[in-house]
Amino acid sequence: QVQLVESGGGLVQAGGSLRLSCAASGRTFSSYIMGWFRQAPGKEREFVAAITRGGGNPYYEDSVKGRFTISRDNVKNTVYLQMNSLKPEDTAVYYCAADPIFDGRYKDGRSYDYWGQGTQVTVSS
Repeated sequence: QVQLVESGGGLVQAGGSLRLSCAASGRTFSSYIMGWFRQAPGKEREFVAAITRGGGNPYYEDSVKGRFTISRDNVKNTVYLQMNSLKPEDTAVYYCAADPIFDGRYKDGRSYDYWGQGTQVTVSS
């Protein structure tokens, strides 16, 4: 079992940056596909980014490509989401998630077995 704890959210002006962190418990962190999702008020949860076990294959939702970067440190058991050029529409609660099986469904939240509690990101215009 994996426990995930996000941090790094906050209030930032449009054009600013934030770096989210997700610390994982357990010794098997490197065996999980890690993903970031977000949910804005009144909207469905949506995929943001995912990264494979070794960190060599990141995937991004189209609206964040070129602005967000996902990375992981398998020694520190942590996955990061660097968010640059933030826009008001990026405002949401951001969740990290762990998927033990890479079956190509990295955009589907139902594929992930473990979730963090979320961290709020608010971008003001």
